[in-house]
Amino acid sequence: MNPDEKTGQLIVVSGPSGVGKGTICRAVMLRLPEVCLSVSATTRPQAETEVDGQDYYFMTRDVFEVGISEGRFLEYAEVFGNYYGTPKDKIDSLLSEGKTVFLEIDVQGGRQAKALYPNALLLFVLPPDMDTLNQRLRLRGRDTREIASRRLREAEAEIDAAKEFYEHFVVNDNLKQTIETVVGIIQNQVTDLSQA
Repeated sequence: MNPDEKTGQLIVVSGPSGVGKGTICRAVMLRLPEVCLSVSATTRPQAETEVDGQDYYFMTRDVFEVGISEGRFLEYAEVFGNYYGTPKDKIDSLLSEGKTVFLEIDVQGGRQAKALYPNALLLFVLPPDMDTLNQRLRLRGRDTREIASRRLREAEAEIDAAKEFYEHFVVNDNLKQTIETVVGIIQNQVTDLSQA
């Protein structure tokens, strides 16, 4: 590799709904200002409080589907009738600037990211146990009892899938300690890459 060439680090953060991924990512970014969060694209309607390009890249379904056919997404999925995906050009641009980029996606997306970016670090956030995850999902108050139960079943399948190829697993039983652990993993990974 050319020593003048800047290459950032892609960090995939996955874990079940309610495990605290977003909270952990935000806290790590406050501690490590060189880390930024990837912005996803979506076809869902833009809320009044949301900013295009900051919260999401808002697209029409037609534009998104053209992007799919042209291979412009690192990963994408259709959820409840709307597309969500990661624009590959945005990731490439941030990495070429030498940035460390958080990509908060599911395990299937993590597998796709690793195929495209072999140096990507795959980090999976685990709950202390399924009972604790169930309590967290219910306390969030976002979902009906049925949806929370479905999320719990999906969590078990996602954990099993992650065990096949994720490199780092962090149990979020103490948020402060979990953040410290994730910061340490990132600092070690970025140092290792810069010395490679």
